[in-house]
Amino acid sequence: MAYPNFNQHIVFQPHNCLDSQAGSLLQQQLAEILPDRHKLWVIDMGDVDFIDSSGICALVGGLNAARHRGCRLVICNLSATVRLIFEITQLDQLFEIFDNFEQITFAETPALIA
Repeated sequence: MAYPNFNQHIVFQPHNCLDSQAGSLLQQQLAEILPDRHKLWVIDMGDVDFIDSSGICALVGGLNAARHRGCRLVICNLSATVRLIFEITQLDQLFEIFDNFEQITFAETPALIA
């Protein structure tokens, strides 16, 4: 699972499936993030074609950890199958989900108020 650093955000890129093994690894990596260095946590799901309940628990745990530390966790690049799972479980109501990484960087830029 790769995770390059970008300024104030960090990107996680799980591969293939987000099951109990990959979910545990992701949850461990999310727990090790230094909140004063990374305010935005991005999980790029572009290479994930399967997610089970353990993977979902890891994502929810990561979201709770981010919020507890005053950070923001977002998800991008969901495949059609994984997006359907998010919709059925109503996790699309809980997470900020973006179609691609560029939308995140655009959304993170504060709007100017005249």
